[in-house]
Amino acid sequence: MRTMSLPTLDSNSSSPPADAAACVINCAVYRDGVRQDIPLDRISDELATHDDSFVWVGLYEPDEQLLDRMQQEFGLHDLAVEDAHSAHQRPKLEAFGTTLFMAVHTAQLVDAHVRFGETHIFYGPRFLLTVRHGASLSFAPVRQKLEREPEHLKLGPAVALHGVLDFIVDNYEPIVGAFRKELDELEHAIFAEDFRRQTISRLYALRKELTEMRMSVLPMQDILKQLVRIQDFGIPDEVRPYFRDISDHAARTADTIDVLREMAAAAMNTNLSLVTISQGEVVKKLAGWAGLLAVPTLVASWYGMNFHGMPELAAPHAYWILIGIVSVSCIVLYRYLKKVHWL
Repeated sequence: MRTMSLPTLDSNSSSPPADAAACVINCAVYRDGVRQDIPLDRISDELATHDDSFVWVGLYEPDEQLLDRMQQEFGLHDLAVEDAHSAHQRPKLEAFGTTLFMAVHTAQLVDAHVRFGETHIFYGPRFLLTVRHGASLSFAPVRQKLEREPEHLKLGPAVALHGVLDFIVDNYEPIVGAFRKELDELEHAIFAEDFRRQTISRLYALRKELTEMRMSVLPMQDILKQLVRIQDFGIPDEVRPYFRDISDHAARTADTIDVLREMAAAAMNTNLSLVTISQGEVVKKLAGWAGLLAVPTLVASWYGMNFHGMPELAAPHAYWILIGIVSVSCIVLYRYLKKVHWL
């Protein structure tokens, strides 16, 4: 089961928004690449009045009423709005009329554990609506970066869409880097002399998180490839190469995850093999010492049966001769067992 944390609007806190107004992180119109904040009820008027502008709205875990309001402002499809409200969606890209709906998975590293969330994106030729759920960093850095390049923003909401998707894919990289570092530490722990149950537990948890991460990254590649090929929906040709660049980045991340998963699986098998070998060595040593003890035990059992006809029983030095024979036998057997590495 995936773990969902609840960061704040612009941080990683676990407090959910208090009301509908707090769910609105950003609502702005961009004319000639210049930002101007507007209230939600002016969205449709702004789109109807100015043909050279687009609206960018950012929401965090909105309630049903707020999503219904966005549906009326942007003319969104019922099925897409329902998906955005229920959150638990697989990554996908769907077209509804002139609007694209995307569901992508996000990830954050919180207290050395990966927390997964979702971002639902509604894209139209004149607007971009992002709806974040669970563990998802704020897109404020994306807006700030793009607003410093108004000439780029003039190309429309496709530029903002690229910025959001690029930000999501970039956030995968530090998590994968943390996975790689942890795997290196576990590989050193595997070859330690003492067996630790915690090592195999951490390896299993790491491979599980890598698998969940893979399920988030791989579908992102398909979404980005579709955005590169798509011809309608007002995506300028100048922006398409940028989507291709994100796709390459996602592909590299997915390849790294696959390699780490294979290395984690190999580490688990190696750890189990080393444990088996170690146990075998212990059994060999126990068997070797048992063999050494068997020699005097056997001889002592023979001469402890109280029979009168035992050989050398009446000899003057029989006791010491018998001790010498047993000792020589044990020494010869000990040297042999050391030679074959059983002791």
